[in-house]
Amino acid sequence: MPDLQARIQVALFNILEEGDIQIRGFQLRMPLDLQFVFTANPEDYTNRGSIVTPLKDRIGSQILTHYPENIEISKTITKQEAKLQEERVCEIYIPEIAKDLVEQIAFEARNSEYVDNKSGISTRMSITAYENLLSTAEYRCLSSSSQNTTIRFADILGIIPSITGKIELVYEGEQEGADFVAQSLIGSAAITLFSKYFPEVKKLKHENENDPYDAVLDWFFEHGSFELLDDASEQEYANTLNQVTPLATLISNYMPKIVDKDVLFVKEFILWYLVEKQKLNKQRVLKGFLFRDTFGVYFSDL
Repeated sequence: MPDLQARIQVALFNILEEGDIQIRGFQLRMPLDLQFVFTANPEDYTNRGSIVTPLKDRIGSQILTHYPENIEISKTITKQEAKLQEERVCEIYIPEIAKDLVEQIAFEARNSEYVDNKSGISTRMSITAYENLLSTAEYRCLSSSSQNTTIRFADILGIIPSITGKIELVYEGEQEGADFVAQSLIGSAAITLFSKYFPEVKKLKHENENDPYDAVLDWFFEHGSFELLDDASEQEYANTLNQVTPLATLISNYMPKIVDKDVLFVKEFILWYLVEKQKLNKQRVLKGFLFRDTFGVYFSDL
């Protein structure tokens, strides 16, 4: 509404006031029985940000909207608004924590130094991200001729176009690049969400102090590395992650009530978190990701 020219707003005011349409140059009045619903962004979001007073006085009620206040509300909106195909080429299981992660990315974007605080982000970012997440998993089904699959943490990278297309960046963000900002938002969301279930990785610790992630890091130091392939079947994906036996112990200690189908997602989640905390090294290879011990990287170079 505030973007409309004043003369157009006055014309709408005439419709509200007189209840009819008058055609200029003709003695003709067309009676109307209708109701107007106006929308307007806050003033800082628009070019002019003003509604003519007579029109504003005759708007019956004003309803202020806002971003969802928590993840649960945001998930409800996404589930309601996402346009999903009724029939897919395969059955896709979505862990609840994956849904939380998609919504958390939007929350991180609203507080990011790279995102324009005035323009913010599109309220549909989470919706399109959720749609792209399912499409990424469906593409894997098509590539591997599978009948069913589970959302994997690496599938989150498939929502990057949904992020870059739904946010406006400040100058610093433009300098860094939209893809960098999107990946940093994913990383920040992963760290925030991870802290709700697992203890935080300490930068410094006392001598002989036990760290819950030491067993995982020791496994990588002893065994080197392994690859998670993009097109791996469900069985291959499970076998690869189950090799890292300390992950199962970590999950049983801190998420004892986890649904069985969500375990593999959380195992991969832990690895990505340790990469964000610079405890592991992650490298993109031709058809997947290679996870390695950080010290092993230096030794291999030598």
